[in-house]
Amino acid sequence: MFRTSNQRSMAVWSAVFVLSQANIVRLLGPVGPRVLEVQTAFSARRYREVLAKMDGEETARFRSHYYPDFVHPAIYAVALRAAGRRLGERTPLSPTVRRALAAAPVLSAAGDYVENIAGLYLLDHRDNITDRTVRITTAVSISKWVLALGTLGYLSQGFVRVWVATGVAFRSASQWPGGRRNRVEEY
Repeated sequence: MFRTSNQRSMAVWSAVFVLSQANIVRLLGPVGPRVLEVQTAFSARRYREVLAKMDGEETARFRSHYYPDFVHPAIYAVALRAAGRRLGERTPLSPTVRRALAAAPVLSAAGDYVENIAGLYLLDHRDNITDRTVRITTAVSISKWVLALGTLGYLSQGFVRVWVATGVAFRSASQWPGGRRNRVEEY
């Protein structure tokens, strides 16, 4: 099924990422939108408002997501790096692009760790929520998202180009060995 270790690594780490993300969503439940609100607050007033919207049970749910989120950044960084290596096997990438695909997920994960530490700290020390602290944390959060989603976007369009160039996306069921449907051998 897998022809290279990069192909296997990308598949395994992508599956682990999906499971990790699903677990975080499950833990957050209905307070999930608060995460994005906190990550994009640009003032202490707004940050406090978001936290104040939650009752004790919602705050506990919100807090609970941070603990698996201390593992999650490493998972998505490894998954994105594996996908970058796999794309490099499938299409020529310049050394600059290879370095960027290797570095961006790591920098994003580092930002996620900073964000998580700050979020947990501010959740328990609301008197330390200042405009400066919130702006720095928000800048780190937005940078993290830009790096992770930018990498994912680049990889996605790269794989789509490879699939189109090789005709994988357009094969009919009869063209697959054994007539199997929806089979993508190379990815």
